[in-house]
Amino acid sequence: MLIEHILATKGRDVIAIRTTATINEAVSVLRAKGIGAVIVSDDDGATVSGILSERDVVRVLADGGPDALEQPVSAVMTADVFTCEPTATIEALMATMTERRIRHIPVIGKGRLVGVVSIGDVVKHRVGELAQEAKTLHDYVNSGR
Repeated sequence: MLIEHILATKGRDVIAIRTTATINEAVSVLRAKGIGAVIVSDDDGATVSGILSERDVVRVLADGGPDALEQPVSAVMTADVFTCEPTATIEALMATMTERRIRHIPVIGKGRLVGVVSIGDVVKHRVGELAQEAKTLHDYVNSGR
């Protein structure tokens, strides 16, 4: 299966903030949208400048206390963002997420940001595949009776 299948199911909406937004503003976006990471982009989400995750927020709070929330996201975001293409396989993405310990991966198609895939999206899709395989096997076994 390909990443584009996940995007077709979950949608391609991307939540993005600018590099100049404060950590506090980013936290408000994370909470309001119920997401674990936000894309950082200065061109309205066309390209990726970075990504800010809940882990980044926890780290900055632990290091700098509440005053750290007034820093721009550019100061703490992950700038070296791992991305994938829509034609990447789900299996390859799962391996990468596990090896690199990352939970959100922007998807870039034709040089533009076309979506974001989270570990939850991947797991949900994989569970659906396994359920379908189990049903097919069950139907096959029971058809011989």
